[in-house]
Amino acid sequence: MSSIVAVPSALPGGLDAQMGMHFGHCDIYTIVEIENNAVKSVTTLENVPHQQGGCMAPVQHLASHNVNVLLAGGMGMRPLMGFQQAGVKVFFAGNHLTVGSAVQAFIDGQLQPFGLEFTCGGGHAH
Repeated sequence: MSSIVAVPSALPGGLDAQMGMHFGHCDIYTIVEIENNAVKSVTTLENVPHQQGGCMAPVQHLASHNVNVLLAGGMGMRPLMGFQQAGVKVFFAGNHLTVGSAVQAFIDGQLQPFGLEFTCGGGHAH
């Protein structure tokens, strides 16, 4: 089974990049294609400004690029619900410093589904 995984990242993105702890305010997304529990490809995708559609703009942006998994450290309730409606599975990876560490934890089945306990009020708190 393959997954298209998005990870909020600091510039320049990639597996060695620091994770961006709040998905909607990250510099860039690292997009990792995982097939048969291995990394198949790594690319990046620019983030979109919040003002174009508010906190739902990044949700729609990622879903339109066939992302089906998001690894995140923080997000508000509204985008979490948006991801669920779009069929994107969200996992909490806030305790991982780098994109590569979060991706490996996902491959190893060590990440929890993102639940209400991980949501925040939005903004730059994470």
